[in-house]
Amino acid sequence: MSARPGPTWFQRFLLPGLAFKGFVIGGGYATGRELAEFFLPVGAQGGLLGLLLTMVVWSVVCALTFALAHATTSRDYRAFFLVLLGRGAVLFELAYIALMVLILAVFGAAAGALVSAMTGLPPLAGTLALMVAIATVVALGNRSVERLFGWASLLLYAVYFLFIVFAVQAFGDRIVDAVATPQPRTGWVQGGLTYACYNVVGAVVVLPMLRHLRHRRDAVVAGLLAGPLAILPAIAFFACMLAWMPQVASQPLPADYLLQQMQRPLFHVAFQAMIFAALLESGVGAVHAVNERVATAWRARRGTALSGTMRLGIAGVVLVGSIFIAQRFGLVALIANGYRALAWLILFVYVLPLLTVGAWRLWQVRSGAHPHLVSKE
Repeated sequence: MSARPGPTWFQRFLLPGLAFKGFVIGGGYATGRELAEFFLPVGAQGGLLGLLLTMVVWSVVCALTFALAHATTSRDYRAFFLVLLGRGAVLFELAYIALMVLILAVFGAAAGALVSAMTGLPPLAGTLALMVAIATVVALGNRSVERLFGWASLLLYAVYFLFIVFAVQAFGDRIVDAVATPQPRTGWVQGGLTYACYNVVGAVVVLPMLRHLRHRRDAVVAGLLAGPLAILPAIAFFACMLAWMPQVASQPLPADYLLQQMQRPLFHVAFQAMIFAALLESGVGAVHAVNERVATAWRARRGTALSGTMRLGIAGVVLVGSIFIAQRFGLVALIANGYRALAWLILFVYVLPLLTVGAWRLWQVRSGAHPHLVSKE
């Protein structure tokens, strides 16, 4: 029997970063709402500085998270936080449940607004369509999720490239003027860190995608690449939004407002389809992490794999609750109020412990001080 081929360079170095990008780009990023909330208020230069700060935070946290997860064979967020926090892992579990329900509500509200703008149907129709699509993909397991991240990423980068080209053609002079106009830069550190903190939880959400890593170097390189892969489309998008300040800042779907200025109906439809794909990608990442956490515990107790039916059932329970929240509060209110509070929570239960206890644990693994933490691979 011939040996199975090893993991490809795409699986080792790019897949984790693309999965991370898939988590952070959904909801407000894809529609522009998050960028309007956290970066437009501090102006062109301040917003760009805040986005660069976000990129640095993401790269550092992803690299450290991936390295520690690889070294300790932590393939789901529960295993990872048992290493990082011990019995305190339950704190992250509670924080993640709150965050997941919130972001799925944001994704649902965004999908509802998007489909309503495209078809005139009630927002609930778009929300339900997204939730059914998420449940279908996660029910099929790891391979299905990996394929989604790969193909959706190709679509996303291609459409964003055309978006920039058409934006420059339609109102490039306005973009240049907006970027060049001096403005106050106060507040960019707070905006960049807030945005970075609640999104960086994606680094542990995508741990199932690390199964292809072979060495610690793979983990570090994949983590460092995750920041640029996730932030470059945001920077380009933000620059285009600056051309239509202050009108665009109050739009529930800033992307839709910019597309109207381009006056390209066919591309307008293509971009909206890409946004839906980005929402699907992000929602799949969030729910798949829960399924993998349950699958690990199920395998340990029962000795069998979690079935597709059970994966579908878990996804259904999570998604139904999120639908009601999306319908109750709406996209703008969810992003403006919920994300800031959760950013502080993630900072205290994940980022700060990772930079202190996590770095110490990783050093222990490298020095052999605690063999029980060392990867068995």
